[in-house]
Amino acid sequence: MGEIADVHQIQESLAQLRCPFTWELKFEDTDKPDLENRILEQIEFLDVKHNVGVHNLLAYVKDLNGQHEQALQSLKDAEDLIQREPADWRDTLSLVTWGNYAWVHYHMGSLTEAQAYLDKVEDTCKKLESPFRYRVECPEMDCEEGWALLKCGGQNYKQAMACFAKALEVKPECPQCWTGYAITAYRQDYDDDNVISLEPLRQAVRLSPDDSYIKALLALKLQDVHQESEGTKYLEEALSSTSCQAYVFRYAAKFYRRKGCLDEALHCLEKASQATPSSGYLHYQRGLCYRAKLIQVKKATNKNPRKQYEIEKWAQRARCEFQKALTLKPTLDMAYVCLAEMHAELGQYKEAEETFQKIFNLKNLADHIQQEIHYRYGCFQQYQLKSEDKAITHFLKGLKVEERSFAGKKLLNALEKLATRRVHQEENVESISLLGFVHKLKGEVKEALLCYEKALRLTGKLNPMF
Repeated sequence: MGEIADVHQIQESLAQLRCPFTWELKFEDTDKPDLENRILEQIEFLDVKHNVGVHNLLAYVKDLNGQHEQALQSLKDAEDLIQREPADWRDTLSLVTWGNYAWVHYHMGSLTEAQAYLDKVEDTCKKLESPFRYRVECPEMDCEEGWALLKCGGQNYKQAMACFAKALEVKPECPQCWTGYAITAYRQDYDDDNVISLEPLRQAVRLSPDDSYIKALLALKLQDVHQESEGTKYLEEALSSTSCQAYVFRYAAKFYRRKGCLDEALHCLEKASQATPSSGYLHYQRGLCYRAKLIQVKKATNKNPRKQYEIEKWAQRARCEFQKALTLKPTLDMAYVCLAEMHAELGQYKEAEETFQKIFNLKNLADHIQQEIHYRYGCFQQYQLKSEDKAITHFLKGLKVEERSFAGKKLLNALEKLATRRVHQEENVESISLLGFVHKLKGEVKEALLCYEKALRLTGKLNPMF
């Protein structure tokens, strides 16, 4: 045990630790309340074996909010859980927890206590024969860092994937690492033609057959790739378990909604809301079910005016749910899009426009979300406001976002239909050039060149005899 160092030495030592305070977790100040609520929900409802990291992350968030005593309580909770963890994880979890203790005491001005926890870290590093005084390089630590990054949201997913991948290079059969890797991959799987999460999810289920949460995710991914019958099997297994039910019901609702079984989806959401009644995500999912009901009525009635009241009923219910979702979770970006669309459905175009503009002012939107927003706003301009020029502008803006996603395909298809129709109406330079651009984006070089040549002829800049 070393003597108490001065403040500068303590600062240098703290910077060498591996814990949430040094893992460069990215999120906005406005995200903190939502992050804290999600962590508290996970502590209460996510029945996982490896739960120390959640308490450590909560301590970090509490400390950022200046709630140092509450942060210390969260760390005590983490310490109490460490002995229940697998033996090969205990030292790593202790290092993370003690590192957090050192940081919190430092922020409280308690340098003696901070040094005491630094000494504990140092002793454990010596025991583990680490070449570093205050840190250990091992797959368990990489996995812990990956989980912290994963829980802090989309800006951290690529870094989280790298942490889990690094850990799996050393421990290729580690259940915790595969679960973290699979969840992170699932949350980045935006393109059905490039399914990065299916096999990792299968591996995670193989190594953690009792994990109903990961089974529910696998069910959704199988549904994505048109293997719904196999997905149903995994979902039923997840629903038959008693663990993680609040989360499993959420995913089951999404599965049934996409399957068209809306009553079953709403039943699952009701079950989930019994555990987490103030969840904005559940209101959002309920709104999606009501929107799907609206679409079903439209198709069944073929826009029969006598059924218009029923269409408005579902639109109003959906609008109400999306508004509740945003009240509870203002960072839920797609809820703004859906709310705007329900305003438009009800003829409230001014409110729809205002809501769309709120979305465009949101920060740190994922690329595939930006594409989806431009697509939906473009459709609003095209079909409700009858402004094809503004629709084209937003379809093009969405396509400038370089992300392979399902939204990107929808943008390209919408732009192609609009350009083709315009060419059929009038073969002018703008319409032909636009169609040529679409062919270029689709990799259809010959068709693109033919369009560009035709456009040039119309401008008189290309000799027809060439």
